[in-house]
Amino acid sequence: MNLLIREATEDDLPAVLALYAQPGMDDGQVLTPDEAKLLLAQFRQYPSYRLWVACNNDNGNNSKAASGGEVVGTYALLIMHNLAHRGTPSAIVEDVVVSADRQGQGIGQQMMQHAQQQARAAACYKLVLSSNQKRERAHAFYESLGFQRHGFSFVIGI
Repeated sequence: MNLLIREATEDDLPAVLALYAQPGMDDGQVLTPDEAKLLLAQFRQYPSYRLWVACNNDNGNNSKAASGGEVVGTYALLIMHNLAHRGTPSAIVEDVVVSADRQGQGIGQQMMQHAQQQARAAACYKLVLSSNQKRERAHAFYESLGFQRHGFSFVIGI
């Protein structure tokens, strides 16, 4: 599949919210479009926090994909500046999701390659993500891309 991965716009939010609504992600419990617009604006206030979309570009027309295209995947990437590690930044991937009918077509792989390129360009020393323990298929996918299980993740409800 020919993809264009680009920064999300407000126009992409309905498609992004539909991806998040899928079973196993947010199970239909998603923000309203207006709430999502407010949060996307907050993303842009961070120096290095971006929402990315993967658009189906099988027709090879970059202008169509850039203006909309079919959004078939999304992820968020935060480049976090550090005082430790001699000031070297790290990158965190969140909210990775691919349309259920497009899974297994290399979209997730291309998105994670894109995330790695963004992290390298920012001179990050690591790229991390977390995944629910129940998502064994996702774990196998990430491991197939070279991600390694490392340490423990701890969560507390607030």
